[in-house]
Amino acid sequence: MPEMQMGPLRLKVMLSPGLRCSILPSCCLKTKLLSSSSSSEFSPWSGLAAWRRSPTNENRFWGPNGPEPLPKSPPRPSSTGIIVGDCDSDYFSMMGSASSLAELGSLVLSTSDPITKSKLSHLAFSRWRNHKLPIGSHAPPSTPARPPKPQLVSPKEIPAPKDSGLPLNAYMLHNLAHVELNAIDLAWDTVVRFSSFSDILGEGFFADFAHVADDESRHFAWCAQRLAELGFKYGDMPAHNLLWRECAKSSNNVAARLAVIPLVQEARGLDAGPRLVQKLIGFGDHKTSNIVDRIAEEEVAHVAVGVYWFVSVCQKMGCTPCSTFKDLLKEYNVELKGPFNYPARDEAGIPRDWL
Repeated sequence: MPEMQMGPLRLKVMLSPGLRCSILPSCCLKTKLLSSSSSSEFSPWSGLAAWRRSPTNENRFWGPNGPEPLPKSPPRPSSTGIIVGDCDSDYFSMMGSASSLAELGSLVLSTSDPITKSKLSHLAFSRWRNHKLPIGSHAPPSTPARPPKPQLVSPKEIPAPKDSGLPLNAYMLHNLAHVELNAIDLAWDTVVRFSSFSDILGEGFFADFAHVADDESRHFAWCAQRLAELGFKYGDMPAHNLLWRECAKSSNNVAARLAVIPLVQEARGLDAGPRLVQKLIGFGDHKTSNIVDRIAEEEVAHVAVGVYWFVSVCQKMGCTPCSTFKDLLKEYNVELKGPFNYPARDEAGIPRDWL
């Protein structure tokens, strides 16, 4: 990422105006990322470089032995009844003449059908990566397009498992599918919303979050496939809109977005994943438990990306990450909820004193 001096107009998108941080000229920026304390160095996730170098993951089908490439099949109804084929040309035509990552991301955000959104997300990332398209600049939709179902209600109105009409394993899987669908949009919104600041943030920022969106689209595909195998589909029970509301809070600056989404919302997945796996094993659904276990394992990368870029932004602003993180959560009224899975959070690089 290029190191450059930022003028006052650039400050607003980097950190909340309420935070008292100095803007350092490039000659004063440290060569190493700041840590949560001046006496120690920030240690990013050990797998981050390998994750960034990894080829585009085509294992979007959960086979007998785990993830594998999607088998070719004739067109089929999607989760909302729309006929969707597996032929990539069908989706390439939907992408039309989009010539930048921001344009492609806006297209994904504007797509309502979940299965189509998931596939387009993957192909958008692949097109950008394979054709070395520019980041570009594009305005995101005010809210992501959503299908008619599920009905979105407040978290308190989500039915209990016994009242949902779904068995416990499908109930838990539907909730996870909803999280993963939202995660696709959260990542693409970060790419598109801050695309006009690519000169400050650098291409690596957008490459990482487009990669996250691709991972999340694969996770949703696994959940949707398994729901269908159990005789259900996404939309069969109500869901909440909490994740997008949290995302909307941070639409005005990137530091808040990084604090609220990967460092709080996605990190909760690290805490909940092992518990969900054990519940599914107890229910006797080992295939679903294996899917959830793999998703939780891959979420470490997404939290690690958030930590890396949050610390990087703080470095550019001359702020201490630990106090900045806590100040942002207070300013944006975001609560940290335990119990925490400290080993997974440690692996992702979240310093314990941030919590």
